Amino acid sequence: MVGERASGKTVSGETVSGKAAVANARAWSVRRTPVFWLTLSVLSCVGGFLTWFWGAWSGGLDVAETCALLKGQKYDDAYRAEHWREPSQLFPLHNKCNASYDLVPAWVNPMLVLLAFLAVAGLIAAVWATVVRLRRLWQRCRQTSAL
Repeated sequence: MVGERASGKTVSGETVSGKAAVANARAWSVRRTPVFWLTLSVLSCVGGFLTWFWGAWSGGLDVAETCALLKGQKYDDAYRAEHWREPSQLFPLHNKCNASYDLVPAWVNPMLVLLAFLAVAGLIAAVWATVVRLRRLWQRCRQTSAL
């Protein structure tokens, strides 16, 4: 293609070397404000709550009816009596009709882990970005007061 070279990829029609691409990626992450990272963290928390709510209520109010009528699965009273704590756990979410069928979708628990990780990482990045900005501001203030 026009503008492509073996040393890099094109961005807006310009050829970028590997080192420049790494520098651009670093600059992108440094330019993110603390508000960006805090927003990412808050949105991850909201998404985590909504995902947890979806998984916790996936069985409905009457689990036996949900299993039999909506999912076509046999409701096993003996299994539910033996594992009575499973549906009330906060994590991992399970609400089983029997030993082999779970009403909680398979994507819910991994999504909860991913969103929790994003929330913590966003919070750490927000603190880091705040510290970096304050250091730069402090250095600028020192330089202007020295002049």
